[in-house]
Amino acid sequence: MLNSKKRNKKIIIRIALFTGTAISLWFVPWILVKAWILPLPDTVQEQVDQAISHGLDGMIVYVDEAGKQPEFYTGGWHNREHKIPAKPNALFKIASISKLYVAVSISKLVNDNRLSLDKTLADYFPELLGRIENADRITLKMMVQHRSGIPNFTDSGGYWENPPDSAEESLALVLDTPALFEPGEDYSYSNTNYLLLGLLIDNTVGYNHHQYIKEQILVPLELNNTFFSLSEVDIEGVMSGYYVGYEPDLKEKEFGMLATAEDVGIFLRALNDGSIFKERERKIYSEIYEYEHSGWVPGYQSFTEYHNNIDTVVILFNNTTDEDLLLWNLSEIMINRVVRIVEENRAK
Repeated sequence: MLNSKKRNKKIIIRIALFTGTAISLWFVPWILVKAWILPLPDTVQEQVDQAISHGLDGMIVYVDEAGKQPEFYTGGWHNREHKIPAKPNALFKIASISKLYVAVSISKLVNDNRLSLDKTLADYFPELLGRIENADRITLKMMVQHRSGIPNFTDSGGYWENPPDSAEESLALVLDTPALFEPGEDYSYSNTNYLLLGLLIDNTVGYNHHQYIKEQILVPLELNNTFFSLSEVDIEGVMSGYYVGYEPDLKEKEFGMLATAEDVGIFLRALNDGSIFKERERKIYSEIYEYEHSGWVPGYQSFTEYHNNIDTVVILFNNTTDEDLLLWNLSEIMINRVVRIVEENRAK
């Protein structure tokens, strides 16, 4: 589960340097250089088709320009084995994009005085004192912002080959391990922070945080195609997922939240224009978390961006991942090019 705003920028930086010095060619896979320097197509659909030609199995792009009807673009396969073309309304595993929904929920509970950003992990989970280093100094705000120093459970060896079945088993992977840094002194993206935040919401409201997110976000925004588990959906509606070098379809692997590109786009606009918030909630949120995110789990890469200068939301899903994150960086190039196309077309 990755965040494109914080990680994996080196290759793109090197590509930019490539335009000025040939030595950068030694650092950049040729496919990325090619994707970067090809002439920009006139349309988003041409860009999606080009992305598929670079080796991605399937892609969905959603573009919501203010004042226009949202548009969908697809390429490649919804299901490679059965040659089913990509579907604009397919359900997709959105991975760490789910952190935006959790952060909104935390903001709402803080606004309602049910949580405090200044209270510590030990205040809320006294049983973790001595099991998570610095639990008595890690604040709720630090956890939301990935400044806690708590290790990331998905970095545990072999995690993706055999993921634990429960939050408790995932948490156990980092108990009694050293902190990465002193609380608040650095930044390190950690899924453990958000696992704990989910459990904290459970304890605070008295029921599962999925239901709280549904009540506070999904229902008000009429997001009827956002779900928390494969058990809630028709599996045929889920886009297949592929990992380079591993033949089986990853569609039936349970990796958390699923949504259509449209549902994610509606949520992202409401997040950025503030319509999902009431009263002080937006101010609280702006102090603790970001307004865009991306996600990675085996077989699924997802990106969300809002561009204020053109008042446009762009969502990009693709269903091919690889060990070296080459395709992650390729996807970042693709969404950047989609945005450029939208900007240039608006300027015409």
